[in-house]
Amino acid sequence: MVDALGVAVVGFGWMGRVHTQAYARVAHHYPQLGLRPELVAVAEEVPGRAEEAAERFGFASATRDWREVAADPRVRAVSITAPNFLHREIGVAMAEAGKHLWIEKPVGLSSADARAVADAVAKAGVQGAVGFNYRNAPAVEAARELIASGGIGTVTHARIRLFSDYAAHPEGALTWRYERERGGSGVLGDLASHGADLARFLLGDIASLTADTAVFVPERARPTGATAGHSRAAGGELGPVENEDYVSCLLRFASGARGVLEACRVSVGEQNNYGFEVHGTRGAVFWDFRRMNELGVSRGTSYQDQPVSTVHVGPGDGEFAAFQPGAANAMGYDDLKVIEAYRFLRSVAEGVPHGATLADAVHSADVLDAMARSAEQGAWVPVTV
Repeated sequence: MVDALGVAVVGFGWMGRVHTQAYARVAHHYPQLGLRPELVAVAEEVPGRAEEAAERFGFASATRDWREVAADPRVRAVSITAPNFLHREIGVAMAEAGKHLWIEKPVGLSSADARAVADAVAKAGVQGAVGFNYRNAPAVEAARELIASGGIGTVTHARIRLFSDYAAHPEGALTWRYERERGGSGVLGDLASHGADLARFLLGDIASLTADTAVFVPERARPTGATAGHSRAAGGELGPVENEDYVSCLLRFASGARGVLEACRVSVGEQNNYGFEVHGTRGAVFWDFRRMNELGVSRGTSYQDQPVSTVHVGPGDGEFAAFQPGAANAMGYDDLKVIEAYRFLRSVAEGVPHGATLADAVHSADVLDAMARSAEQGAWVPVTV
């Protein structure tokens, strides 16, 4: 017996579409799931966008006001893919209305925002999932198991990188992403939030850090109309970029390991160059998102001149078997969101969390807040948890 679950999507930019497509695909990859998501409502304040989404994807209703979704008894679960500054208000309201939440990172503009949503979810007794999609890659889960099993010895140091060029063009529009009040901490919230989650997912809690930040494109043109994604706005009135283009950070883990986390949104020549290198006393493991289904693994007893082997993940790794029958068959980005949808819906069905939770969002936000404090003070700071 498969139960129907009314779902809604609030905010219909690119990520809202990705969530919607994941809901549509989840039953194909996970036929054993005891819930079938039904697209009940979509909310988007940009005129005409919600109606277009309803027509294209089959939502039963469309609205410009997310409050109508909160009041809709048909809706039992909500994807919140609106801009960062709305996460706290919408997340708390949906939890108080008894809706399960699948919310995109960084869950607001600060750790206080993330905690507010987490507290509302806990108080309401609903499930809350967060969009830390890179931890869902089967290769990342395989790397975590290798590290935890001692396969590379005791971890000594790691490097996590997130370089992209989506904001590199000087004609990129001055959207909400570049404003403190609406976008928060720039590349910290957008990319470094993923890095903080990957660091903790792989290596445990971060105890302290020191960070440096910079803005490399100080002015952008204001858009004259609604925007989606990373639009251009040549010739418009110039305004200041208020948040960070770049962050570099030294990490000290509770385990004693050391780390480097670096993220940039204006890296010319870099397209989604996300990955990590983790070194231990007997080996190392390497992952590059652009070769998502591969790991570089070095292990043994040679120490010096020890080779690195390329390992293709397969059906025994993470959720790979739900998508492909054999190793080296490729998975892609959208598949990671299908895994996320599955774990969210499984959490709802079973009443216990699976995958990234609001607690993980709070931990990531604590790291981001510490980065901002450190960059301002020019000093090492503890990570408050």
